Amino acid sequence: MPPTAGRADRRRNRERLLAAAAEVFGRDGAAAPLEEIARSAGVGSATLHRHFPSRRDLLEAVCTDGVERLCVRADELAAEDDAEAALWTWLDELVRYASTTRGVVGVLLAEPPGPQRPLCQSSRLHDALEPLWARATAAGAVHPEAGVDDLLTLVNGISRVTDDDPEAGSRLLALLRSGVGSNHHRSATRG
Repeated sequence: MPPTAGRADRRRNRERLLAAAAEVFGRDGAAAPLEEIARSAGVGSATLHRHFPSRRDLLEAVCTDGVERLCVRADELAAEDDAEAALWTWLDELVRYASTTRGVVGVLLAEPPGPQRPLCQSSRLHDALEPLWARATAAGAVHPEAGVDDLLTLVNGISRVTDDDPEAGSRLLALLRSGVGSNHHRSATRG
């Protein structure tokens, strides 16, 4: 077999594994059995592990396109005049995406990346959020103690409880933004 045929087979197997993983994770969540993914792709477990040595590696690869779209969107929003609106628009888009991945993005946000990981979606999301957060913080639109990691943790929590319901995730994020239980709301109801 010519070397290019081997590379083509390897590429096809990888593509089939990613398609099967997206389908299985989308149906069964981030903890779905890897053997099920290999079976759905029509390959053996050894082939899956050659391409993706760990579950995290597979989860990272499955999220590549979605995270890339979010990173591009963060760059677009960073150019807008209203820093507060830009930040919350992006966080809403992130929570909606995370809510539709059945826990996949949540796992990536909750677990710190390993050493020398060639692909780290949580780091990419952190880097995309940082300029939006910095602009909103400078504008006084974010609590001074709320950092980038705090915002990502909040989005992760919302996405985990609204698994597969992006509308509910968006609603909870809006409640968070408005400050449920804040002094403003308490004084308005006493008035």
